[in-house]
Amino acid sequence: MADKEALERQDTLQSIQQQDTLEEIVQDARKNADTVHKDEAVKVLANYTGDLHWTDQEEKVLTRKIDKRLMPILILTYGLQYYDKAMLAQAALFGLPEDLNLIGTRYSFSAAIFYLGFICGATPAILLAQRFPIERVATAIVFIWGIVMMSTAGCGSWKGLFAQRFFLGMVEAGVSPMFMLVVSSFYKKNEQALRMGLWYCATGYVSIVSPLINYGLGHISGGALNSWQYMYLVAGGLTVIWSFVIFFFMPPDPIRVKGFTDRERYIAIARLRSNNSGVRNTHFKLAQALEVFMDPRPWIVFAMAFLIMIANGPVSTFIPIIIHSFGFSTLNSLLLVMPAGAIIGTIEWLAPFICYKYVGVRTWAIAVCQCGTIFAALLLWLLPRSAIGGLLYGALTLACFGGSYAVLMGLQTANTAGYTKKSVSASWIFLGYCLGNFVGPLLFKEKDAPVYAPGFTAVVITSTLAALLSIVYRYLSMWENNRRDKAGILESYQHAYDDDLTDTKNPQFRYQL
Repeated sequence: MADKEALERQDTLQSIQQQDTLEEIVQDARKNADTVHKDEAVKVLANYTGDLHWTDQEEKVLTRKIDKRLMPILILTYGLQYYDKAMLAQAALFGLPEDLNLIGTRYSFSAAIFYLGFICGATPAILLAQRFPIERVATAIVFIWGIVMMSTAGCGSWKGLFAQRFFLGMVEAGVSPMFMLVVSSFYKKNEQALRMGLWYCATGYVSIVSPLINYGLGHISGGALNSWQYMYLVAGGLTVIWSFVIFFFMPPDPIRVKGFTDRERYIAIARLRSNNSGVRNTHFKLAQALEVFMDPRPWIVFAMAFLIMIANGPVSTFIPIIIHSFGFSTLNSLLLVMPAGAIIGTIEWLAPFICYKYVGVRTWAIAVCQCGTIFAALLLWLLPRSAIGGLLYGALTLACFGGSYAVLMGLQTANTAGYTKKSVSASWIFLGYCLGNFVGPLLFKEKDAPVYAPGFTAVVITSTLAALLSIVYRYLSMWENNRRDKAGILESYQHAYDDDLTDTKNPQFRYQL
């Protein structure tokens, strides 16, 4: 029924678009190119003097050009970030806990404290990215995180590791929220979910490569350092080098992207009118920031991110150890992380792809992916230790929640208008992400090994709640869309570049499902 309503809304839009002409939008831009109340894109629209219309083929060619310029940077950066974050679990197989005296709950807390740093760093980073050139902020963040990563090799105790992990989380915190803003500034609503999934799926696919690299580094012997220290030095060095790639090649937004003709820049901006959320505004607006706290949707997304990411505790910190407990050797435990990465990377790509191909299925996709995590957690919790096949299946598919989170990020950006509100909402979802990742590892205690029954019980409960909340979000958005339709104000784009009109204040805005 919802899909039918969505398709009918699309048909209605085709007739609306004939009346809601580009000429009206451009004329308004030429009259008022104010970028306090409006979007910076208004300047580009106001100054463009060529043909205001374009063909579908022109738009497709331009979209492919954006993909080629932008997506490799986002994918490789996020893959590198996850490689760094997941290093702890793989280094643990090569003596890091013994060398740094990570006894009792210290190992779990060394994973959790990373996300305390995330919480402290996410909002400042995203506010800097709004005020200053986003590519410069990203470069600085990646460069500093590489330095901090290499400093792990200098840790001589668990106290030093705790401090290093906290600061590493703090500097890495801005990457994901910034990527959400970049994607929302280049792509239309229906294109965003797929692009979010493309860079987020690097978290899975990088796990195909990282175990091989770390296994090789883990067997360095006879040097001045322990094997796990070489792992951190190599990862940090690669990160520092990559920061220069971001500085020179990352496209920041359609307004300032290099190498585009005036027409390409115009089309890149004008086509985004259907988002009803603008492109970029550097002025922080307190009213929009406060609106995040008054709007129920960001709260639901925050809760979903928190609940979804509880399951990431065992995935990012314990999966190699859990697989090792099945009786596999250190080498085989690392090698078995590789198919897990391939499976999860595919899910993190496939779920957004389905949402790209079919209208109105985003919240359903979240619920389905959560069911995959629930089933895997039940297997790891309830199966006897002799059922190696079932246990291994659970370990390899536990991270199905990655598909949920990839879709959730796209849903949040598509359903938020007003650049300050979009920026704060992007950091808001990552606060939930961080809190979930902080709590998750603490639920898996050494005394509960190898079954970790309390931890997997929590994963089942929180994953179920996240699935239910996705349905609540769906029907809340449907109700609001229907309320606006019944009020007689149909979806349109006259205010697409008016940055003062957020999604709750613009009656022409419609929420994605």
